[in-house]
Amino acid sequence: MNFTDTSNRIFNESIREYHKTDCVDTPIHNPYPLKSIEYYLYLKNWIDTVQWHFEDIIRDPNIDPAEALVLKRRIDKSNQDRTDLVELIDSYFLDKYKEVRIQPGATINTESPAWAIDRLSILALKIYHMQQEVNRTDTTPEHHAQCETKLNILLEQQKDLSSAIEQLLEDIAAGRKYMKVYKQMKMYNDPALNPVLYGKK
Repeated sequence: MNFTDTSNRIFNESIREYHKTDCVDTPIHNPYPLKSIEYYLYLKNWIDTVQWHFEDIIRDPNIDPAEALVLKRRIDKSNQDRTDLVELIDSYFLDKYKEVRIQPGATINTESPAWAIDRLSILALKIYHMQQEVNRTDTTPEHHAQCETKLNILLEQQKDLSSAIEQLLEDIAAGRKYMKVYKQMKMYNDPALNPVLYGKK
């Protein structure tokens, strides 16, 4: 099984497990060995899945403003956790390919492997929820047809992205491409870099 097959299987496993309760406060029970790449993939998708539902909840037009602020803080933390985990997954690839001899003329990719896998995780969520829409029996035929068309596009996108990631990993392993990871350097969460935060001191 190649890396993206493994990733998609683990993402789907995480999504199914979350939806047994469909509650953002459900504790994660990661079934994989601590600090293994499988562990990080499962954790990555669990964070994405919980955040997906955070984003649904905060769009409730009747949400209490105080609750919305608390939820916004949770979304901010989730975003930071997501970014940190993507960078951790990239560290796995950097270590895995550290002995590869870079070929003359090798090029850098527009995004690192882990950021592409981040998109693959989100795609798994889109597919799951679009399938839920297709399965609904309380909608119009037009709604059903539109959702079915969107689902087919998402499935094609998943296939194409998986193939592109596999090609990227093959190119890195062969030295045709090389990794160069830039930390996200998010400023709004840093008390030393966000003027609103450091201005209050």
